[in-house]
Amino acid sequence: MIAGRARAACWRGFWVKAALLAALLMAADHRTSAEEATKMVRIGVLASAEQHPIQSFKERLRELGWIEGKNVRFDYRWAEGDDTRQPALAAELVALPVDLILTWGTAATLAAKRATTTIPVVMGSAGDPVKANIVSSLARPGGNVTGFSSQSLELEGKRLEIMRELLPSIARVAMLGNTPNPYIDLAMDSVEHLATAAGLKFDAVKIDSANGLGAGLDVVREAHPDAVLVAAATAFFPYREAIVEFMADNRLPAIYGFPEFAEAGGLISYSTNFDELFRQAAGYADRILRGASPGELPVQQAAIFRLLINLTAAKALGLTVPRMILGRADELIE
Repeated sequence: MIAGRARAACWRGFWVKAALLAALLMAADHRTSAEEATKMVRIGVLASAEQHPIQSFKERLRELGWIEGKNVRFDYRWAEGDDTRQPALAAELVALPVDLILTWGTAATLAAKRATTTIPVVMGSAGDPVKANIVSSLARPGGNVTGFSSQSLELEGKRLEIMRELLPSIARVAMLGNTPNPYIDLAMDSVEHLATAAGLKFDAVKIDSANGLGAGLDVVREAHPDAVLVAAATAFFPYREAIVEFMADNRLPAIYGFPEFAEAGGLISYSTNFDELFRQAAGYADRILRGASPGELPVQQAAIFRLLINLTAAKALGLTVPRMILGRADELIE
């Protein structure tokens, strides 16, 4: 009888210990789940300068449940118009480390790709990711890089067409680009081919960080072009007011690859709708942060474009914008 009571007491002790252990394990599991639910994700942003579409990216992420300061934080690295800084800035983001890198532009995306093969990279915009050797294929990017193509390379040719519509008698066109950006060589080769085929003289003007913007603009002035194409290089964004002012002072009709140039007083801009593109990029970032593989998400191409015409600038240059161009404009600035 005594032995039976002892065995019963022993079993009761066993089950009490087992229950306590189970409770401890459940509590630990709940703590782990809570920690995972509130884990702070870090997103690195690599670009030449802060631009509104990056805010659109953040706004869309918020709609998808990523609240800044609660479960996501952003680490920014701006090249400030100097693409030679992109590799060092990309390395800084990798060293933090961040969980994902958002890039804007070919130079930034290539820098991020070379800095890491494991951290996912979402390009909010790159001119031609295949020709720039960012990805091997749009449908199957593979690796750790995916995102969106702005189709800027194709748009460079469209911008030349618009200037020829506006100024049918032009004989010489100059194109302004920056040397550290691999996209610029592709863009200038493409436009030169189109200009030559149209019987136009073509001047490629590349600005490098050593000589600066002023030296490059001096070359444009000395070339005496009838029109200027300012390449869709993000490195020019911080200098948009200086570039627009130069074109106005020298009475040079110019077309730009970002709407902010027309808003700053430039004649015409024709570009991708970057705000929409970066909202879509946020969707990709959300999917990757929730477990999707970037290499399995196809690179998508921009499908919405914007034509802005600054009528005040046109009037100052003594230009009458044809009705056909006015009719295609998404916005007229007066």
